[in-house]
Amino acid sequence: MVGFAGPALAQGRPARAAEIPAAYALIREADLKRDLYAMAGDAMRGREAGTPDELRASVWVAEQLRAIGVRPVGDDGSYFQWFTMVRTRVSSVSTSGTLAGQPLEVWKDFIPLGNAGADVTGAVVWVANSADTTIDVRGKVVATPLVAPNPASVRTTTNSPEVRYAQAAVTATQQRFARRGAAALLIVADNTADGAFDPLAILRARGTYDVDRAARRFANQPTRAELPVPARQAGTPAFLLRGVMAARLQQTPTTELHVRLERFETPSTNIVGLLRGTDPVLRNEYVLYSSHQDHDGVRYVIGGDSVWAGADDNGTGSVALLAAARAFAKQPGKRSVLFVYHGAEERGLLGSRWHAAHPVVPLAQIVAVLNGEMMGRNHPDSASLLGIQPPHRNSAELVAMALRANALTGKFVLDSLWDRPTHPEGWYFRSDHVPYARLNVPSVMYTTNLHDDYHTPRDKPERIDYPKLTRMTQWMYLTGWFVANAPKRPGIDPGFKLER
Repeated sequence: MVGFAGPALAQGRPARAAEIPAAYALIREADLKRDLYAMAGDAMRGREAGTPDELRASVWVAEQLRAIGVRPVGDDGSYFQWFTMVRTRVSSVSTSGTLAGQPLEVWKDFIPLGNAGADVTGAVVWVANSADTTIDVRGKVVATPLVAPNPASVRTTTNSPEVRYAQAAVTATQQRFARRGAAALLIVADNTADGAFDPLAILRARGTYDVDRAARRFANQPTRAELPVPARQAGTPAFLLRGVMAARLQQTPTTELHVRLERFETPSTNIVGLLRGTDPVLRNEYVLYSSHQDHDGVRYVIGGDSVWAGADDNGTGSVALLAAARAFAKQPGKRSVLFVYHGAEERGLLGSRWHAAHPVVPLAQIVAVLNGEMMGRNHPDSASLLGIQPPHRNSAELVAMALRANALTGKFVLDSLWDRPTHPEGWYFRSDHVPYARLNVPSVMYTTNLHDDYHTPRDKPERIDYPKLTRMTQWMYLTGWFVANAPKRPGIDPGFKLER
């Protein structure tokens, strides 16, 4: 862990009475716990984007905002800003395969490892050792055993260990054949990947998601209109087959695989509400509190449970916004405060990309984005503030306010490693502040970072450290209070440009 204190923070300066408003007392552990058990309970079924479960959670959030007194500023006077997700996936109906004349069933016998159309026909060449480059595989359909990955390449968080192993092993195997010119690659699962086959099929069958007319997540991200239609397999088409197929593949059979895609649209929504500021001029500027209400839904079983409830991801950030709303409703700041719950974050920051391109208030009048993402786990006295150091920092003035708020509230030791561009998780680029930061809105992200229960059914309300979540919420709230009442809005660092 690396402690971090910005140059603008006077660590030893005592708090002035005006720095902590009376409404601060409304941020209560009991409220956060009650709200999180409601939002991340099994009844919400994991709130998967594009499903009735996400809509049910969205309505619940809107009802909490209404009860608090937050004004709706969404479509047609509602709390909802609707957008359309475009989903592309491998068609289970139109995709087919055979091996030695015997039918293969997609997701049961083979898993396409790309989300693109493909046609593969020909005799299978068995390559027992994928490291043997003396075998000419150009233009051939190659079958090969899965390569065990370097242990350092296997992620330590998300999903289950066998799935993490299989994903890293697939990547290692594909790399062995990169640029060798094979027509297709059939990878045969080992025992561990066989155990992960059904979970991998469930995950891969979901396909990919996008949203049109939205802000970019990455600087070089093409829009959907810039992609070829229909999409074809980029590079060598690759497939994972069950281990039981190894004997048949070594007999030089002929295979035929036809992958077809299907595209459809489904709604998702942002939830947007407003508390007006008290200053007749500054009230036309906005502090944006950000979270996302969706998670991963009902997936495969781990430890007897299939509901990936997402208590920390991102129930904690979501209930923190409700607590901040209660405080601002009781004691408004000079600037207005906008609360945005972004839909479909787990599908690629779709809701924040949509709102950044179609904000409910002018983007130029949003003075700061305070994004809460996973705020209730790990060591009780550690946390991270992403966007605190170059190249991710876009406003030293906003960072100084956040550091001052931490000194007065949570007093967390800040781990700066997660904010570095060299961090293997690339954590900065994986949450809803990113589209705003790319558009030069001062932005930071409050987080207590990943843990072993990340993206598993174990991420439940009972595993949250509620005293820590309370301190994180107080920190995030007080930062927003400082921004809402500062005479001058936080400025953008000169020359800032967000590139990955």
